[in-house]
Amino acid sequence: MNHIDHRSTVRRVLIITLVLNLLVMGLKVMVGLWTGSLSLLADALHSVTDSANNVLGLVTSHFSSPQPDRDHPYGHQKFEAVGALGISAFLGIACFEILKGAIDRILYGSEPLTIDGWELWLLLIVLGVNIFVTFYERQVGERVGSPILIADARHTMSDVWVTITVMAGLIGVWTLGVQWLDVVLAFPVALLVFRSGWQVIRENLPWLVDEMAIAPEKIHEVVMQVPGVVNCHSIASRGVVGRQAFIEMHLVVDANDVETAHDITEQVETRLDQAYGPVRITIHVEPLSYRSDHLTYEPRSESADDSKPT
Repeated sequence: MNHIDHRSTVRRVLIITLVLNLLVMGLKVMVGLWTGSLSLLADALHSVTDSANNVLGLVTSHFSSPQPDRDHPYGHQKFEAVGALGISAFLGIACFEILKGAIDRILYGSEPLTIDGWELWLLLIVLGVNIFVTFYERQVGERVGSPILIADARHTMSDVWVTITVMAGLIGVWTLGVQWLDVVLAFPVALLVFRSGWQVIRENLPWLVDEMAIAPEKIHEVVMQVPGVVNCHSIASRGVVGRQAFIEMHLVVDANDVETAHDITEQVETRLDQAYGPVRITIHVEPLSYRSDHLTYEPRSESADDSKPT
């Protein structure tokens, strides 16, 4: 199916948000080092995922042409998945280091935090930038139908709440002198870093292991609504819905010539693309007399299954 190519718009948004996310991360690191705040440094590591997502989005946008090429006839989305696994590994290491630092401070103590009002103002600017990035990406993502921008906006929104939490702790240290607040807050922030890494794995691993993208029963339900379709079976799918899905099936159509069969399969592809697009579909057309109740690929222990009527 042909799709409008919004890659230039997506790239422009990703570049703008990458610059802003790098600014946010830099300010957090700078204030964290000045104040000695462990929770803020953990928040800065959490912000690394925002920049990393932008970079992955740019790489994916560059490689993920709407049309396959000679060397990659099934697309380039697995480049993103491989890079995402590297990011999750980095986040896991970062989480360990933050937790280790927090435990060391509890056991052996540390220098007290020194916080000035202007540092909190810098963090307020950081918060404002994150909120802008969230709404900007979401607005453009919904307008052009970009799952990359929508997902990144959702992740940046989680960063907003983390920053608010860290700021509340630092205000407590600044106004009340409660030094242990910073160490206590380092634990939940580190766990959020770990959670971000786990989400990256969970969202991208299906690409690498060819996990089922769409339940075959759902595909069967959509296909059987097309006039002229008699039977649909041996259904398989992979990829990720909303990003790129691949569907294979065997189709029995009520047609006496190739042209009519082709028109019916085109309607099937259109219906599936509307429901799960972007999607690439491979259809094997079979004779009208053929019947099967196999919705997906499975071991065939009984040869009679192939001719069992539905």
